[in-house]
Amino acid sequence: MKIFFKAIILSLYAALNIFCAAPENNIIANGQQPQITIDPSGAIRIIYGEGDKIFCATSVDNGITFSNIQLVGEVKDMHLGMSRGPQVASSKNYTIVSAIDKKGSVHIFQLFHQSGKWKQTALANDIAGSAPEGLMSIAADQYDNFYAVWLDIRNDKNNKISFAKTTDKGLTWSKNKIAYTSPDKTVCECCKPGIAVSGSSIFIMFRNWLSGSRDLYLLQSDNKGNTFNGPVKLGNETWKLNGCPMDGGGLVVSEKGEVTTVWQRQGAIYYSKPHLTENKIDMGRNCSITDPGNPVITWQDKNKLLLKELHKSEITTVGEGGFIKAIRTKDNKILCAWEKEGKITFRKM
Repeated sequence: MKIFFKAIILSLYAALNIFCAAPENNIIANGQQPQITIDPSGAIRIIYGEGDKIFCATSVDNGITFSNIQLVGEVKDMHLGMSRGPQVASSKNYTIVSAIDKKGSVHIFQLFHQSGKWKQTALANDIAGSAPEGLMSIAADQYDNFYAVWLDIRNDKNNKISFAKTTDKGLTWSKNKIAYTSPDKTVCECCKPGIAVSGSSIFIMFRNWLSGSRDLYLLQSDNKGNTFNGPVKLGNETWKLNGCPMDGGGLVVSEKGEVTTVWQRQGAIYYSKPHLTENKIDMGRNCSITDPGNPVITWQDKNKLLLKELHKSEITTVGEGGFIKAIRTKDNKILCAWEKEGKITFRKM
């Protein structure tokens, strides 16, 4: 009898430990459209917007807590929502945040990691009002250089893929380069373009609008953006669509220059590499990808948030909400952030 009760107590104790150790969802603050970045030291920053203000929540304990919240800056009439909102990238010594106002100016904010202070710098677009759609992405290399891509309507009011870079930590930006113009006048006008960098190679992914199809394409530069090769279509099938899916997907590139992309077509999530057949993962939308060495893919199906490590078969339900993003922490865990009921929520897994 004693052995029986001892077994029950041990079982209850083990169950209690499992319950206590289970990952929990944590709220940072009110806000929308979180983006996550991690610098080489392991500091994690979640950037998000609330109204016209941009905030940064920082963790230095591998994403367990985000006790330090700073005001990055304020952009009057800032785009916020539906993948529009502040974007972020971190290098060894700097973090850059971009945000677009509804008139189409691309505002830039810089954080020098040693000082811990944010400051506003120059606009990234060199023609006023050229980015009214508010859709862009930024990336960094290991040498504190930053690269940006956005939808741009200069010259003819049609959306094109515009590119710029900064070699002085965001203080000034290069003359903008139109990396791609669709022969059918415009690229998909409501889908966010993505950008990834490895060494001298830069990759831009965007949703085109070509012959009535809304497919994903990849641009590549091997000289830090001075010139770009012709676009390469991703996947074998096509999506004829008279409308905008408002879903741009994501991409990562390894140190060896191997690109992995993730995107949505007709309500299904696919991953693919250039010139190879696409692979279906699941149904959903608003997908993203992180960690080129061991890719982690996130997406949502209605309000259910899902995660899959590319090299594993199982799919994990993270929580409920929308616009989930993830990074892999220095202790080889996965940190997710998303918006739910007007609040920024995170979970370490």
